[in-house]
Parts: sequence; structure tokens; C-alpha cells
Amino acid sequence: MNDYTVTGFSSIPPFAQGLVRDLRVRWALDEAGLPYTVELIDPAVRKAATYRRKQPFGMVPAFAAGGLELFESGAIVQLIAEGSEALLPADEADRARTIVWMYAALNTVEPPIDTLLSLDFQHREEEWAKLRRPAVVESVRDRLAVLNGQLEGREFLIGRFTAADILMATVLRLIRHTDLVALHPAVDAYLKRCEARPAFQRSLKEQLAEYVDSLPAAA
Repeated sequence: MNDYTVTGFSSIPPFAQGLVRDLRVRWALDEAGLPYTVELIDPAVRKAATYRRKQPFGMVPAFAAGGLELFESGAIVQLIAEGSEALLPADEADRARTIVWMYAALNTVEPPIDTLLSLDFQHREEEWAKLRRPAVVESVRDRLAVLNGQLEGREFLIGRFTAADILMATVLRLIRHTDLVALHPAVDAYLKRCEARPAFQRSLKEQLAEYVDSLPAAA
């Protein structure tokens, strides 16, 4: 594959800056050493038929690679990883473990975390959200406790850095407005290691610099 293009938003609310899922794809491409171009769209065009042909749900990222058009950040990261041993190990067992943790990040850890983000920023004044929040926080704590056990004695999820860490770290960043990660020492140290990687820093800086008509965002 070549001629990689990643679609992102040109403007988003301050609370979401640094969290939008095209960051995952940019980071994966950077870790794999693959150059790419960025196509920015105004959020107002999400419902346009031309964009829905690229991303049926009107979200980002959309992704193009050598004539192939894809959506869903996890699937895109996996596709990139399959062509890069830096992201997906050649060893069969390590490769399988990486894929398992990629799916765990998206299917087990992300749902309650994403719900908490939505409650806190989109529904915070609604009574039903206030009633639901404690149960969601407890679910997040349960996931983080398991993750903490996995990371004790390890720098990354399977020992070495892989695509699974890209997905897991970007999931954990969704609750940066809380102290939940900090309450789990191994998870907290892990996230800091991931965020310190040069490829992440470059990708984040690039994404944040592209937003227009928005207030400064927290990293």
C-alpha cells in the first residue's frame, strides 16, 4: 500500500481535542514509518452523501490507501500493523496476543470509558446522567484494575510496544479529565510511557495544530 490519506475534523470542541480517533491512525502510521497526508473536513459536512460514501456513519477517521477506502479506527490500525513488524510481531504467539489486546481495548475497556466521557461532557446537567454515573465509574474501575494487573512488571501490554498499545493508550486518554487512571499505578505509568513516545508526540502536535476556530486544548 502507498498514498495514505487520513481524514480528520478541522474544528472540534476543546474537551475533545487530542482525543479524536484519527489520532490513532496517525500514530500507527508514524510508528510504522509511513508518510501520509491529512484531509480535513468541517464537521458540518459529516452528513453529506459524498463523505458518507467514505465513512457511512459520518465520523472520523476515514482512510485511503492505494485506492482502498476504509473506516473504523481499530480496523485501520490493524491493517497498518499487518504490514509493520514494529506494530505486529512476527512471532505467532505474540502476534495473537497483540490482536487479543487490540480487541480488548476497543470492545471491553473503551465502552464504559467512552460512556463516562459522554456523561461528563455532553449530559452533565441531566438528572439521569448523574444517577447513572456511579455505576459507569465502577465499571471503569473494574476494567482498569484488570489492566493494572496485566501491566504490573511490563512496560507494554505484551512486553514490547505494539499496535495494541496505540489503541489502549488512546482509549485511556478519554478519561484524562478524571483521576481514575492515576489511581492505578501500573496503568498510569504505562500511559505516560505511551504518551512519551516521539511518534505519539508528533502525531498529537500535528492534530492539535490543525484545529481552527477552537480554544487551546489540553494535551
